Amino acid sequence: MGLIQIEGMEFYAYHGCCKEEQIVGNKFLLDLHIETDLEKPANSDSINDTINYQAIYEVVKKEMILKSHLLEHIANRIINSLYKNFSEIKKVTIKVAKMNPPIGGKVDNVSVTLTL
Repeated sequence: MGLIQIEGMEFYAYHGCCKEEQIVGNKFLLDLHIETDLEKPANSDSINDTINYQAIYEVVKKEMILKSHLLEHIANRIINSLYKNFSEIKKVTIKVAKMNPPIGGKVDNVSVTLTL
């Protein structure tokens, strides 16, 4: 087994429980860890034998466009879409962080980490 990690993905999106968040939007940071068998690509050096990182990013990007109220929902939706698109995936862990959340005080971010 091996681990593909794509960290620091940045999106501007319109997620949140407050009406204003879904209008004004906010910056989100995502870290993705995908467990899969990397023995074949490690030996072949062929992109055809692994999960294309750009394809993974495009799946995440597509899901980030869809509005959600909760970070938990965003994370679950992305994981489900990754499993749907890449049968080679064994386990996914994703961290979704909302920067400068409107919670009444100075907070860098709030985040949710989900593993399925």
